[in-house]
Amino acid sequence: MSSLAQDATGNDLTYRVIGAAMAVHNRLGPGYREEVYERALAAELGERGIDARRQFAVTVEYQSEPVAEFYLDLFVEGVLVVEVKAFPHLLTDDELGQVIGYLKAAEAPVGLLFNFGRRRLEWRRVFPGRGGEAPRRTGRDDVRKADRLDRVP
Repeated sequence: MSSLAQDATGNDLTYRVIGAAMAVHNRLGPGYREEVYERALAAELGERGIDARRQFAVTVEYQSEPVAEFYLDLFVEGVLVVEVKAFPHLLTDDELGQVIGYLKAAEAPVGLLFNFGRRRLEWRRVFPGRGGEAPRRTGRDDVRKADRLDRVP
């Protein structure tokens, strides 16, 4: 049996997670909300002995002050960001940019973006920008503001 190519995590972790996502998609098919696939994937990963934390909070700081908090759908083995979507359309650059931002915030070497909402599972392996590069800005954002400024009318 041939060995799998190594990814940015230094092992075959992304391949095993992709396999788990395929198993979930084969069993459930399209048509559910994202949370259903997120929970099912976390359960499948657990069955396979892979540590996955759901809704993992990552705080972004500026000059030692928290400025935003992201919630990763899954943070696998402390190195892999997994974002789950359930769109009837193909993934866009907006979703890709979201994962790149999560990678930067979590300081993770690789991410996986899944779309369970189509007849065939769609997935992308995502890597952060080169050292110091800001992630591409997107139109969508699920950042919870750490502190809200009082607005003067």
